[in-house]
Amino acid sequence: MGWAQIASTNFLFFQSTAASKMQFSQSRSPSPSQSLSPSRSRSRSPSPSPPHVQQSTLLNVDLRCSKKPRRTSVTRHQSVHLCSAWREREKAKSDIIVAAEKLVKSAMKGNDASHDAAHAFRVRDLALSLAREEGISSSSDSALIVELAALLHDIGDYKYMRDPSEGKIVEDFLDKEGMEESKKMWILSIIKGMGFKEEIGGVTRGNYSPEFGVVQDADRLDAIGAIGIARCFTFGGSRNSVLHDPNIKPRSDLSKEKYINKDEQSTLNHFHEKLLKLKDLMRTKAGQRRAEKRHKFMLEFLEEFYEEWDGRA
Repeated sequence: MGWAQIASTNFLFFQSTAASKMQFSQSRSPSPSQSLSPSRSRSRSPSPSPPHVQQSTLLNVDLRCSKKPRRTSVTRHQSVHLCSAWREREKAKSDIIVAAEKLVKSAMKGNDASHDAAHAFRVRDLALSLAREEGISSSSDSALIVELAALLHDIGDYKYMRDPSEGKIVEDFLDKEGMEESKKMWILSIIKGMGFKEEIGGVTRGNYSPEFGVVQDADRLDAIGAIGIARCFTFGGSRNSVLHDPNIKPRSDLSKEKYINKDEQSTLNHFHEKLLKLKDLMRTKAGQRRAEKRHKFMLEFLEEFYEEWDGRA
């Protein structure tokens, strides 16, 4: 076969293939009548809106705004309004926490490291952690009460009070931030009753709220263990207390008045008068579990301390 014949055969083959493709394409295209039919001319209907944004039987708030929304018959406008109100409440809570943190830093700036802002922040973190373990953090109100009480609990502490007016700092702060009266009194009652001196005086031996329990346990956990040991000697050093004197015995018949008066007491006696008792005074199961380890660490420390003091180690 010559080159001319080969070229002619290839041309006919490609021409035939192109014609077949055109016929196939036309068979799949709609006819003019089909393209004008109502059923074909209508655009595709949009996919239905998610249940939480439909016009009828809407959720009371957008699912992004509530973990457990309730189904009620509200309009889209009402749903948006409720969602906006939820965000505003959450922002207000966030704002008051930020303001409380600033107050802690400024009010506790002059304290020694045993009762400084870092202590308040540790107690806050511990309290929120205990609240989660105790199952009370799911309530936003409870979480707010716990966090604020923990943050503010040592502002106006009698050990550092320079002026009687400092005892009103927390109350004035809550009023300024527009805290509801019932919540304000709740926070103040937790702060007023959580001290060890109040325990000795019998103030908190009755009923107490779960929020009170986790905040008090958090403060007591920060008083024991490795950090508790460091804080104990830091405070003793700031008051020029004797480190240890075998002739000064721990007081066993402590009253609120005697506890406040720490004259002629050694720093080490604070372990026996308070710190070693805290494990059995924990109010929550979560607090009790954590206190076990910290208590054991203090016992080991004291054993080593006495051996070294006596020259036996």
